[in-house]
Amino acid sequence: MFDRRQFLQFATATAGLAAAGFPASALAQQGLRYGAPSAFSFEGLKKRARDMAASPYVAPASPSPEILNQIDYDAHGKIKFKTDLALWAKGPSEFPVTFFHMGRYFQKPVHMHVVEKGQAREILYEANYFDMPADSPARKLPENSGFAGFRFQEPRDGKLDWRKNDWVAFLGASYFRAIGELYQYGLSARGLAVDVAVFGKNEEFPDFTNIYFDTPQVGSDTVTVYALLDGPSVTGAYRFVMQRAAAVIMDIDCAVFMRKDVSRLGIAPLTSMYWFSETAKPSAIDWRPEIHDSDGLAMWTGSGERIWRPLNNPPRIITSAFAEQNPKGFGLLQRDRVFDHYLDGVYYDRRPSLWIEPQGGWGKGSIQLVEIPTDDEIHDNVVVMWVPADSARAGDSFEFRYRMHWSAEEPFPTSLARCVATRFGNGGQAGTARPKGVRKFMVEFLGEPLKKLPAGVIPRPVLTASRGEFSNILTEAVPDDVPGHWRTQFDLTTQGTEPVELRCFLRNGEEVLSETWLYQYHPTP
Repeated sequence: MFDRRQFLQFATATAGLAAAGFPASALAQQGLRYGAPSAFSFEGLKKRARDMAASPYVAPASPSPEILNQIDYDAHGKIKFKTDLALWAKGPSEFPVTFFHMGRYFQKPVHMHVVEKGQAREILYEANYFDMPADSPARKLPENSGFAGFRFQEPRDGKLDWRKNDWVAFLGASYFRAIGELYQYGLSARGLAVDVAVFGKNEEFPDFTNIYFDTPQVGSDTVTVYALLDGPSVTGAYRFVMQRAAAVIMDIDCAVFMRKDVSRLGIAPLTSMYWFSETAKPSAIDWRPEIHDSDGLAMWTGSGERIWRPLNNPPRIITSAFAEQNPKGFGLLQRDRVFDHYLDGVYYDRRPSLWIEPQGGWGKGSIQLVEIPTDDEIHDNVVVMWVPADSARAGDSFEFRYRMHWSAEEPFPTSLARCVATRFGNGGQAGTARPKGVRKFMVEFLGEPLKKLPAGVIPRPVLTASRGEFSNILTEAVPDDVPGHWRTQFDLTTQGTEPVELRCFLRNGEEVLSETWLYQYHPTP
């Protein structure tokens, strides 16, 4: 129910919109106030981004920094959008839209628009869209300050209460994320990565400054969102077609226009957190056995090789580049799904995996992995992205299409045995003095090809290292009575502290049995 003052505000706003020919379906969004109509199309959005790239960058103006700085983490958490006012709370979409308020950590306004029949109208901010304490600093913000982001709620007729559950959220710069089949948020994606971990340059974080919600037909199981990207060195136009199935599927079309030269332009970037796992954990650093949103990078190369690269918490910022041409896919995965390996009520065992499926040929480039040291779980310290081989210089433009799969497992599983664990410790033999500079590695594989091995046949590991020497190589079935569960162990002797690139897969004769395990080992003094 609205009070009289709210009703008069609504009546005044809707009367003006009706005179402008505002669609009847939008009039049903009681309580939301809209701006004047303007023509909208994706091609028009691309042209706008192209034109912007030819002009100097102008940062979005924060409406009132001194007030927004008072809306800290705790104050922001007390500001809740009123679900009765959600966009499409009564249709036509099955998925209502709610909005995030601005605050200390989200000071750039994002303009939200509704599109219907080729016309876009901005949703104008009002403080009364939100429940907030009487003394909240947010009440002092000027009229139409703007929103920080948005989220899609679960379907109105779904098994979950849509007012309390969402499945996609866009918040901060060009960041967005979705839940997977296990109903848990985890890693994030973003529209673009600009100069991540480039020596002598600061990373840029371009913003989605304008969002457009395309009004769907009644009964549609997808939602379409358009976004305008703007930053000091780049602009862009994006289209997201998103489906809430068992997994969340996003089809993304983007056109990117360069304002300035960029050393490392990251397409389809993923951002995650990896602190430690069973692979390497400093003694008594935390009571939990593992803490990570993702435990490895999976790649499916253009030549068909399947690769698994466990993540590291390295001693310094490390960038690894895997040269490719027309990759079939890549992603950051959470393969370890055992609760007892985490013992945490935030459910790291349920964090989604995110797989990028390129659409059309992406040509030459590299899948690049950036790993940044961290001493806490609050920092996203892992970035994965596609970096085109072609330089990104002022005046250049790029177009890419790809599909995102937010799921529990990779959407195109290999028929080969998968790597399921990486462990290492002191090398040498039990009962003898352990030699310095020697590490013992234990790599576990599990899968149908190993399960089908004839009795008595032992798979052969194919091992390579960028430096160092192997010894004490042994492959055996893991003694846990799980069919197809094997492990290869070996000692690696090295000198110095420079990283060592390791590679291993299993074969029987000429038959490849497993995906390829890659690992970057950082020797300690």
